[in-house]
Amino acid sequence: MHVAVIGAGIIGVTTALALAERGHAVTIFDREGVAAGASGGNAGAFAFADVIPLATPGIMKKAPAWLLDPNGPLSIPPAYALKIAPWLLAFFKASLPARYRAAVAAQGALMGHSAAALERLVATHDLEPLLRREGQLQLYEGEREFRASLPGWEERRAVGVKFDLLTRAEEIAEIQPGLSPRFTHAGFTPDWKNVTDPAMWTNRLADMAQGRGATLVRAEIGALKPSESGVKLTGTDVNRAFDKVVVAAGAHSNRLTRQLGLSLPLETERGYNVTLPEGAFDLRTHVTFAGHGFVVSRIGDGIRVGGGVELGGLDLAPRMSRADALLAKAARFLPDLRTTGGRHWMGFRPSMPDSLPVIDVAPGNSRVILAFGHGHLGLTQSAGTAEIIADLVDGVPPAIDITPFRATRF
Repeated sequence: MHVAVIGAGIIGVTTALALAERGHAVTIFDREGVAAGASGGNAGAFAFADVIPLATPGIMKKAPAWLLDPNGPLSIPPAYALKIAPWLLAFFKASLPARYRAAVAAQGALMGHSAAALERLVATHDLEPLLRREGQLQLYEGEREFRASLPGWEERRAVGVKFDLLTRAEEIAEIQPGLSPRFTHAGFTPDWKNVTDPAMWTNRLADMAQGRGATLVRAEIGALKPSESGVKLTGTDVNRAFDKVVVAAGAHSNRLTRQLGLSLPLETERGYNVTLPEGAFDLRTHVTFAGHGFVVSRIGDGIRVGGGVELGGLDLAPRMSRADALLAKAARFLPDLRTTGGRHWMGFRPSMPDSLPVIDVAPGNSRVILAFGHGHLGLTQSAGTAEIIADLVDGVPPAIDITPFRATRF
C-alpha cells in the first residue's frame, strides 16, 4: 500500500518507520524537514508519569491571572484572547470533574501502551545509547504546596506510575545536589526516561524509516482530496495520489483537516526555552519546578531550561522575554547555574482542550488517518501512537481503546 505521512516531526517519522516495517511504501512530506519544529526543541523527556491534563477542576478560576502575567506558567497574550475564547470554553468543559477523570484514565492507558511500545522500539533498533534513564525530580516549595500535589500523585499511582515522595532535604540532595533550600519536598519518578537529544532521536528514526524504503520529500502539502480509490495530494511540486494519508502535521494540521469538513479545537501551546552550553550545571536527573511550570534537562552536553504554556496561535511574534524569565528563575533555583552563552528557541506544540491527542480515522474519509494534538507529550506518546496508526492503516483493531481520542469527541 502507498501511504503518505504529512509531517516529519516525531509523530510523523515514528509512524513512517512503523508503516515501512509493515511493508508499506511510505512517503513523508514536510515543508521544513525532519524535527524542524517542537520535535527538535523540546525537553527530551518521555514523560509517562504526566497523566494529569492541563484542564484540571477549578483551573478556570485562574484565567484572569493568565492575562495579567505575560511570563507566568500559563499565559494568553491579550491580542489573542478573543480568538481563543471558543477553545477556552471547550477547555472549561474538559475541566469538569467527570471529564477530567475520564481524561486521566485515557491518558494513563495511552501512556502505558506508549511506554511498552518505546521499549519495543529501543530493543528492535538498538536505540539504548540515545536514552538517559535518570528519573525525574518534581520539586515543591514548602509543606502546603506539597500537600496540594498529593491527589495528583494518587491519580498517577492509580494508572501504574511508580514514584517516591521525599520530605527531607538530604533525600532530595542525594538525587540532585545544588538546589535552592526553598525546595523542601519532592516526588521522584525513577522510571522516567530522556533522550540524549530530541532532534538527534527524531533524525535517527527518519533515517531508519528511509533505510526501510520510505522517501522523505521536502514540500508543503496545500490540499488533500479523498476519493473512493485514494487520496490526491497537491502542493509544492507535488501532485500525487496515495492509497492512504496520515495527517501528522502537529499545530498545522487544522489547515488540512478543514478541507475534510472537520472543525477541531486544535490550539497552539507556544513553548520557549534556552539551551546552555556544556558545563552550565551538574544536572543528574530531569528536574521539574512544579509550581513554576518549567523544567531543566540535559540535552547533549548542555542544559535546556524551558516550559510554560503560552496559548497564542501560530501568527503572533515570539516573546523571548518568556525564555529569559524562565532562565532567571532557574538561576535562582539552581544557584550554581551558569546562564551565559545560551540559545533561545520558541516552538509550536499542538494542543487539544482535554490534553488528549486526536488518533483516529477521519470521519467520513476512511483513507485519511489523523495523528496530532499531543501537546507537550509528542515524544512521550510517539511510539504508541505510531503502532496505533499503523493498525488503523492496516484495518486491524489497535491495542487500546481509541474512543477517547476520536475526532468526533468534541
